[in-house]
Amino acid sequence: MLEDPGGGAARREGGSFKAELWSSCRGWLKMKLHCEVEVVSRHLPALGMRNRGKGIRAVLSLCQQTPGSRPRPRAGGERGGPLPTCLVICTLRDKRGTRYELKENIEQFFTKFMDEGKATVRLKEPPVDICLSKANSSSLKSFLSAVRLAHRGCNIEVPLSTFTPVKTSEFEKFKTKMVITSKKDYPLSKNFPYSLEHLQTSYCGLVRVDMRMLCLKNLRKLDLSHNHIKKLPATIGDLIHLQELNLSDNHLESFSVALCQSTLQKSLRSLDLSKNKIKALPVQFCQLRELTDLKLDDNELIRFPFKMGQLTNLRFLSAARNKLPFLPSEFQNLSLEYLDLFGNTFEQPKALPVIMLQTPLTLLESSARAMLYNRIPYGSHIIPFHLCQDLDTAKTCVCGRFCLSCFIQGTTTMNLHSVAHTVVLVDNMGGTEAPIISYFCSLACYVNSCDMLK
Repeated sequence: MLEDPGGGAARREGGSFKAELWSSCRGWLKMKLHCEVEVVSRHLPALGMRNRGKGIRAVLSLCQQTPGSRPRPRAGGERGGPLPTCLVICTLRDKRGTRYELKENIEQFFTKFMDEGKATVRLKEPPVDICLSKANSSSLKSFLSAVRLAHRGCNIEVPLSTFTPVKTSEFEKFKTKMVITSKKDYPLSKNFPYSLEHLQTSYCGLVRVDMRMLCLKNLRKLDLSHNHIKKLPATIGDLIHLQELNLSDNHLESFSVALCQSTLQKSLRSLDLSKNKIKALPVQFCQLRELTDLKLDDNELIRFPFKMGQLTNLRFLSAARNKLPFLPSEFQNLSLEYLDLFGNTFEQPKALPVIMLQTPLTLLESSARAMLYNRIPYGSHIIPFHLCQDLDTAKTCVCGRFCLSCFIQGTTTMNLHSVAHTVVLVDNMGGTEAPIISYFCSLACYVNSCDMLK
């Protein structure tokens, strides 16, 4: 069964289907689809060959074939009747394009990832798959609806124009990088090119993130530095390919839990939050485990997330000129190439530990420890939300077990060279040591580790 470009199988026939599709696709004559295209021959695997697996920039259009350009009819195809509609794929090297007849020549549409700007049209003759990617999703949906109507051979009241070669200027719409560094250059009346992969809008006086940016599904690098942004929309997390995010020199006071739990968990590699007003990062921040670069300089940080050690891919960490009094215990699990903690207000380790043990353990403490130790899944749909927060913020003992509110807290010093190859001095006295706070789930754990705390 032929798949409908909107996602469902085609079941409607006749005039009503034609009228509905035509009403949604007015403007075909002028509309062209800009995307990346790869034409894959289905004969290659049988010949022991592979396609190169990479699309090229192209302009797709629908046009009416002239008698001289019409390809030889397929076996069993019509030889008379109105001129058929064809699909033309033009590239920068081939501006006249390659033509494919559409009438009764489409075997299947593959549209599962159309919302990501991807689709495939499988032709019968020649036996090729036309793979489309990096297209504007709404334009892609309209274009495939037009292709489907052409495949069905529906009569179109408005005649399609004959083909003219694509101009070089058409390919300028495939812009992948845009740098704007002043208010006067900021686009107010037109959208950003949908194909952008790198967007920088610095010194533009932005007080919020422009929602048009969040439609750029191919974006890999977003630089919003040197603006006046106070809050980040959670929808930044919908940029599934975003690898680098620069938010330095803004007015941010927080980094939301929603962003930490978004698709940024899988994509984000570099994050610059320097020169803001952030006092603390949520414990969920440590779920951004693909981070390799993190800049937090010149904020008002009073603590790191205590599960910092979960950032196992982190290699460059800079948090100079903050208000950190100590480092969390799991900081020792990091393996960095570069570390800069200069200018923080580190405290001297306390001689006596803080004891918050209870005997016997409360029911809440016992059950929380058991859940975490046995890695039992939990969520707000299973237990109350405040209990989820308690479990999320549970402390890790040096023995690897967990504790909620029943623990011993002690501090000692750590040489930062134990976690980083290159260390910027923490003060003007040439020091490379910093206080680290540790938690112990029991008196036995504390006694076994007392040598470390001396």
